[in-house]
Amino acid sequence: MRFADIPGSEIVRKNLIRSAKAGKVAHALLFMGSEGALNLPLALAYITYLHCENKEEQDACGTCAACRKSLKYIHPDTHFVFPMGNLKGDQDEDRFKAETLKTWRAFLLDQPFGNLHNWVNFYGGEDKQINISREESRSIIKALSLKPFESPYKIMLIWQPEYMHPSAANGILKILEEPPPHTFFLLVTNAAETLLPTILSRTQILNVPLLTDEELNDYLSRYTDADELKRKKIVQLAEGNLNLALDLLDTEEDHNQEQFTDWMRACFKKDYSKLLGLSEDYHALDKLSQRNLLQYGLAMMREALLLQSGATSISRVKGGELKFIQDFSKVLDVAKIERSSRLIGEAEYHVERNGSAKMIFLDLSIQLAKIINP
Repeated sequence: MRFADIPGSEIVRKNLIRSAKAGKVAHALLFMGSEGALNLPLALAYITYLHCENKEEQDACGTCAACRKSLKYIHPDTHFVFPMGNLKGDQDEDRFKAETLKTWRAFLLDQPFGNLHNWVNFYGGEDKQINISREESRSIIKALSLKPFESPYKIMLIWQPEYMHPSAANGILKILEEPPPHTFFLLVTNAAETLLPTILSRTQILNVPLLTDEELNDYLSRYTDADELKRKKIVQLAEGNLNLALDLLDTEEDHNQEQFTDWMRACFKKDYSKLLGLSEDYHALDKLSQRNLLQYGLAMMREALLLQSGATSISRVKGGELKFIQDFSKVLDVAKIERSSRLIGEAEYHVERNGSAKMIFLDLSIQLAKIINP
């Protein structure tokens, strides 16, 4: 991947290129961003740029031998560590690792803006507990003990280091603090708050923001066939998350407004039999639709907060949505919105990690009912 393939993120890109030109590449760089931030694509583009033999002013050339290998994720001086479920079975260790790496490369080529959920579905590990095993620390040290083969640099990319087994995380602390010459660590995380403080203290942190609405809309208008009305709706729901926006393009017209309205009315009335039925309906949805409803809920809470604070000039809702928000806001205040948003965000986190959708939704509904109508 090259920087030219990534929308937005201009400030991050310029900072990365500036540091490389000045010869001040951090020995351990943490690309930190919330779910949907393009920190993995930016890390991959940075690797391509560092290995490039004919660097251009603002990007890798894309045509030299190093770039051709980097764009296929087969450069011998780039190493990858990523979470997986235990699918080895009776396979030979070396063969299993080779097949896993091949699958990883195929995933990066197929879904360049994919997230952990997409990766797990791609290799077929939906029902397995994922982690970065304790053995990986030894593999990292072994891989970095050799000199670079072709590039001036050897680069180790660790994706989702928050999933590292504690033994693996502790096992790389020394080499992370003092890597061999011309060796760089790039760590990519969506949950930096869960990383060991000893890892955070050994890295230089680079914050990667979500795309703005304008950047997301521009990307969709250039690379998809979505009309203006559909793009506007997707941009509202995605809230800067490009991967989610692309997923939404592939779904049929959603009924989130109707579902969310029924849900909130049942919460306000404390109609627990209705909420139980809604939890069954929610459980029957596919994971993308489950996530979309919660994302829509967060968006509506945001709109309610804007109305509460008088900032209606930046509101995104119109028509039936606006009427609902005006009515809904009458039973809310800022504290209720803050607590509700936090609970919805936590529910989305647990759904993403394969918790029981029915139990998550029902528990969330009961808690929201207590908040909305105490």
